[in-house]
Amino acid sequence: MIRHRAESGIRVLILLAIGTMAGAAAFTHVHDLTVAHGQPDWIGWANAVAVELMAIYLGLEIRARRRAGRPVGLVGVLLVAFALLSLAAQVAEAEPSVWGWIVAAVPSLAFLALVKVVLSSAPTPAPEPDQPPVDWTYEAPEQVVTESQQPTAPAPAVRPAPAAVLPPLGVVQPNRPQVVGIIR
Repeated sequence: MIRHRAESGIRVLILLAIGTMAGAAAFTHVHDLTVAHGQPDWIGWANAVAVELMAIYLGLEIRARRRAGRPVGLVGVLLVAFALLSLAAQVAEAEPSVWGWIVAAVPSLAFLALVKVVLSSAPTPAPEPDQPPVDWTYEAPEQVVTESQQPTAPAPAVRPAPAAVLPPLGVVQPNRPQVVGIIR
């Protein structure tokens, strides 16, 4: 138990360290790119907060929707869009070389991988209390047949005719072909 708690604590510390450093790098790159393109300093920070926190929120929203059995398509597309926006800002601020782009992308990619791992780990369900096994076998009752009862042939099954749903008289013109779904 103590080993499990220690391991969980170390995992949380690593998560916080990577998240803090990756977040700081991503915030700074988005801020610097915004300011470099003519926006005031406070708008640079507002853009950084919007882009980075939106990606985190969308990840949490996907997890909540999956738990509830709701579709995640649009939220997933938005998550990818905001993650790519963050990644693009980091690469745009990098030295214009392949290694510069790779090094600039590491914080964003590490954070995305971390979020994916954390959000994809499903919580373990609580164990169910011990319950006696349920016997699902069905035993048909015995039928007692006397000599005076003779088996008779079963009556033929008569299926009721389906009820026809017709429009009121005068609504449908008899000489006009009816086509559903096409406006003429």
